[in-house]
Amino acid sequence: MNNVIIIGSGPAGLTAAITCAQKGLEVSVIDEYMKPGGRLLGQLYEQPDGSWWNGINESKKLFQQAVNLGVQFYLETPVFNIEKKDSLWVVYTDKETFQTTNLLLATGAAEAPVPIPGWTLPGVMSIGAAQIMTNVHRVKPGNRGLIIGINVLSSAIAMELKLAGVDIACLALPKNNQITHESAHPKKVLDSLLHVAHMAPSTFVKLGSKLMKNNFMKELGVTFYPRNGVKMWDIPIQLKKAVIEIYGEQEVEGVTIASISSKGEVIEGSEENIAVDFVCIAGGLYPLAELAALTGCPFHYIEELGGYVPLHNEQMMTPVEGLFVAGNITGIEGAKVAAAQGKIAGLSIAKRSGKHQLDEDLKDAVQQEADTRKNAYIQFHPEVDSGRRRIQEEWEEYLVNNTVQFF
Repeated sequence: MNNVIIIGSGPAGLTAAITCAQKGLEVSVIDEYMKPGGRLLGQLYEQPDGSWWNGINESKKLFQQAVNLGVQFYLETPVFNIEKKDSLWVVYTDKETFQTTNLLLATGAAEAPVPIPGWTLPGVMSIGAAQIMTNVHRVKPGNRGLIIGINVLSSAIAMELKLAGVDIACLALPKNNQITHESAHPKKVLDSLLHVAHMAPSTFVKLGSKLMKNNFMKELGVTFYPRNGVKMWDIPIQLKKAVIEIYGEQEVEGVTIASISSKGEVIEGSEENIAVDFVCIAGGLYPLAELAALTGCPFHYIEELGGYVPLHNEQMMTPVEGLFVAGNITGIEGAKVAAAQGKIAGLSIAKRSGKHQLDEDLKDAVQQEADTRKNAYIQFHPEVDSGRRRIQEEWEEYLVNNTVQFF
């Protein structure tokens, strides 16, 4: 039996494993993928100081550090059930069954691509799939592509594809309907795009983003947004055009794109075809929390965090005894924030194990997470701080109405 089982070997899971092992705990990490690193594996971007953040290198460093500390890894091992028996967590996989007194869920996030007519054609993929193909497997998804969906994730990955020599025709919006409404509204999309404008080499884009600080200026920005788009990394960002259809006989051959109004309405007669051999759909990320649902942990829907998240406090504890969470399961943020949460979770688990007095360490780690969030190069939601406050308020209300035992 292990002191700690961690499900998920992304930045949160790896950092938590290292932290627990450093405190003398026996740790096992379970992940369904063939390599440790999670979403770290696909990340590659230039930071403001000119250095490059290479997720593959970062994951290798963390993995080796964990192995050197005696952490056991079970890769290519999907978890299909979790249950609590007396004071033990029982984790079921298709290889063996694990037991532990401390369980950390660091399962990350999943993509939610929006449906577009023709999206079942070969050559259509999620933006994350294109990122993994390019940065991890070193395989181009195609020669010329188009990205449907303009958000922080798609903008960053567009840059990565460009660095790999892939021709990106443009980033465009999906056609407005009941499912795509938020992601098809130019003004709402502009809000998210402003948070990656600092990454653009264009001085025009950088200066323009600083001017759009209120709704009036954003309305003007959308109304007078160039019909041919604004280029970032020499890729046209088309806030005033939407993809109507993906077409092709046996595979992707192109897309039909049309001009739209500032409210996302298609302008009839403006349709045109763009030839491409692959299409990426970027619908954003949501917390991958199905396993947490098996534990009986309460959930709350918080839009700023990406959807339904398990209830937890700033020390990554849930109301369920011995259950901890960290990383994108708690809300969609970057890898560095996830790693900071992993450290908090590791310290909380070590404290619960009774081997250390870690109150000051935990306090420092919580502050470090807040600082990391504040200085994050990319923020997936402009109001993430509000989302974090909301989950903390839900936690405090839960404690008032329920009896919960902690260490």
